[in-house]
Amino acid sequence: MFRFVQTIATCTILAAISGGVSGLAQAQTPAGPEAASQPPSTPEAQYQQYCALCHGEDRAGYANDDAPSLNTKSMFALSVLPLYNAAYYGRPGTTMGPYGEDMGGPLSSDDLYQMMMWLSREAGVPPGRPPANALDPVVGDLAEGEALYQENCAMCHGSEGEGHGPEAPGTALGNPTMLATSPDLFLKIAITEGREGTQMPAFKNMLTEEDINSITAFLRSRASGWDVEMASYDAPPSLENIVLNPEGEAPEFELDRGRYISSEQLNRALSEGRKMVLIDTRVPYFWAMAHIKGSLPVPYYSERSEFLSNIPNDGTWVVAYCECPRAAADATVSKLRELGYENTAVLYEGYAGWTAKGFPISVGKVE
Repeated sequence: MFRFVQTIATCTILAAISGGVSGLAQAQTPAGPEAASQPPSTPEAQYQQYCALCHGEDRAGYANDDAPSLNTKSMFALSVLPLYNAAYYGRPGTTMGPYGEDMGGPLSSDDLYQMMMWLSREAGVPPGRPPANALDPVVGDLAEGEALYQENCAMCHGSEGEGHGPEAPGTALGNPTMLATSPDLFLKIAITEGREGTQMPAFKNMLTEEDINSITAFLRSRASGWDVEMASYDAPPSLENIVLNPEGEAPEFELDRGRYISSEQLNRALSEGRKMVLIDTRVPYFWAMAHIKGSLPVPYYSERSEFLSNIPNDGTWVVAYCECPRAAADATVSKLRELGYENTAVLYEGYAGWTAKGFPISVGKVE
């Protein structure tokens, strides 16, 4: 079983959260449908064209479709990354659509990153390095958290976290894409500090920290579905069993540019029980938050000798995915091809794109 050094993982992702999205955008392979017209050149102009209709010209929110205020400091207290993910991948099942070019939207990764930086400054939060505990899991009592949620949160966010409706106008807290791309501390800060200038109160004045931890932990447990009776936390597959469906037939992938497969192709292959190795190249914390079921966490920076010794080089397909959406997976697949593994592919939309399209996920734990 893989064991990962959490300190290294945390340092790596903190660098990405605090300032790496723009750099990652440059590392990605340009793709996606061309916009009908070029977007405006400044973040403010782009906001007015694409966001102001619902979030308001002054970013105060609730202009249409219960879109939240983007003027609240607590929204950006952790980092700009959760808001970047929300804009890039959207919130399936809500009126918030995806604006990233890989999801059919008009804006590039860098466009959206610069807009989030601008929004953060406008909200009074100069973008900076997140706190050292930015990726620490929040531990709480799930049963107590569920009871506290129903008592304090359901009236605005819905009894099943559905939100965005006439009877539950708050944010959709049960949205899988939101939960898959928002660290625990982002959720805890929102509950603790509220959203100033909105109807979302600061629960630090009403609940204990232990209570807030339990609500946060309960929300995290809903990442793979609100209606699960008991959250199931996957352990990583053993290195001796990294081949999914070893008796299955090979996938029939059609590679784009000789490298990429779509979420639809991967989901179909998994549903059909096709034989493959599926690796998650993100840091282990993200795999634990939520991942494609059956994937093995192999961070892009890790020592791969033990992993490589267990991959059959007999034509078995190896599919890699990451968050950003391709940089780490691209690097991993390039290395595998250098070593003679020909049947390799990268999930084009990345993990967040997978969840945004509504395909199944699991939550997990790493040792």
